[in-house]
Order: sequence, then C-alpha cells, then structure tokens
Amino acid sequence: MIYPDVRLRRLRQSERMRNLVAETRLHPDQFVLPMFFDANISETKTTASMPGVPTHPLKGYDAIASGIQDSGVNSVLVFGIPSHKDAVGSGAYEKEGVVQKAIEGLKENSDLMVIADLCLCEYTDHGHCGILDADGCVVNDDTIELYGKTAVSQAEAGADIIAPSGMMDGQIAAIRMALDDAGFKNVPIMAYSAKFYSAYYGPFRDVAESAPGKGNRAGYQMQCGNRLEAMREIEMDVAEGADMIMVKPAGPYLDIIREARDRFDLPLAAYQVSGEYAMIKSAAANGWIDGERVMMESLLGIKRAGADMIITYFAEEAARML
Repeated sequence: MIYPDVRLRRLRQSERMRNLVAETRLHPDQFVLPMFFDANISETKTTASMPGVPTHPLKGYDAIASGIQDSGVNSVLVFGIPSHKDAVGSGAYEKEGVVQKAIEGLKENSDLMVIADLCLCEYTDHGHCGILDADGCVVNDDTIELYGKTAVSQAEAGADIIAPSGMMDGQIAAIRMALDDAGFKNVPIMAYSAKFYSAYYGPFRDVAESAPGKGNRAGYQMQCGNRLEAMREIEMDVAEGADMIMVKPAGPYLDIIREARDRFDLPLAAYQVSGEYAMIKSAAANGWIDGERVMMESLLGIKRAGADMIITYFAEEAARML
C-alpha cells in the first residue's frame, strides 16, 4: 500500500499541536454582553425564555460590573425598560431615562466599554421603532430626528459607542450630525447595518417588553433572503459615517458576515440573538446536546465567518471557559 506524502492528521495528534495551528481563536475582549435594566423593579429578575439572563434594577452597578469584568468581558450593550411609554418614545431621550441612568451608573462604577442601543421600540406604547402615521406606518424622517436626540442624550450620559438598531433610512447620517453638533465628534457609531426581519428575536421581546402591539417590523427590517440588499445597507451606513458595522442575527446569516468581511474594512460585529441563545440553552437543559461545546462551536463559527466582535448572551460563560 502506498501512503500519501501529505498527512493532515500529523497536525491534529495532540491538543498542543492543534492549538499551535489553530486558524480561528476566541478571546473575551471580542465579546459584548447585552444587558437589561428596568426602571420599574427593585430587585434583579429573570425571564423564562432567557434562562440565566438577568434584568437589573437601577442600582448595584459596582457589583454588576465587577461580576462581568471578573469573567474577562469588558464591553456591554445596554437596553432599558422605561417607567412609562408613549406614542413618540420620549423615554428613549429623557435625561433621566432608564438607559441614561444605567450608563451613568456603569461608567461611574467601572471602566467597562458601554455601548448604548438606540431605538424607540422599548419606549413606544405601540412597540414600533419610530413615530407612526395615521395608517400605522413608521414615519422615517421624523423618527430619525428623535434618533439624533436620543444619541446625544446617551452620549451625555457617558456612552462610549452609540448603536442604532431601528433600520430607518438615513439614520446614521442623522445621528452623526446630531452627535457632531452637540460636541461628541469622537463618539463612534456601531451601525446595525444588516438587521433582518427575523423570528429569532422572540425571547428578547419577552425581556425588553418591546413586541409590536399591531403589525410587524417587516416594513423596515430586511427580508431574510436578501443578500445583495444587505450589502447595499452596509454600503449606505459606511457612506453616512458608521465606524463599525453589524449583522444581526449571526448564526443563520454566516454568509452575510463572510461577504461583509470580504467587502468592507470596518470593524464587523455579529449579534448572536436571543433565539439562538435560547435554543442552545433549552436543548442543553433537556440533555439533547452538550451545551458548553455547542456554545463554543457556535461562537467559533461566527468568528470564523469573519466577525471581529460577537454580541452574545453567552459572553460571561464563554469568557470564563476561555
């Protein structure tokens, strides 16, 4: 029998050898932990569809931040549940809004990198990401004016990065102009550039209490099968001044992540969303999969596809394993 001269198994024969030749690696610095703060609670709570993911009251920032940083994670993405909702989402841009208070608390008690999610869906009484007209459609241009106002309030609270997620046309340009005019020229924007109209967001909406009351978000989030449109969305955000770009969700859209990485030279984030997290957690709880291995494999696949940073509810757990 004639054996081949090239034997790929030579480089797989020990753990040290495999580590030496590994092409893709994960590091805690690449993880961003989504966080929820609720202005209406006094104690931490959890939501059944998101096991292990806490919703925090507006207090105890030092202990919260210390726990996160002890895992090795140094960046967070902040969401808020306000004390009141109205038709124009005023809680999103109030000086004493829930996200503004949470940002201030985290920045005063830690050196975490704090990213502020910017949208109106958690703050409107109708659950949509902007102002509605008489027919129930989101009014684009009036909405992005409020996005600019929200961005300034978040920057004033101390946010290191502004991350607009509403998928309105022209939102990056409007936010960049508002930030610059208010003296925040050095605050970068992480654009939710390719955010798809996905069924994977369900558990998040349970936690954030942000499901639309009527209709859906198909009129502004992207169709799931549109690869070329995703590239156009990213191109527009880059042209408008985005400093970082994002693909959301991550796991079902690895091809979009890969193409974005090949075509654009900005830092690229991928958001492993609540549905991805919940499926892994529930399957592991039932003994159907090895939860830790599947968690790490899913994250490695996102990184291999080309993401520079991964927004994931697994951030602390994965960082501790690393």
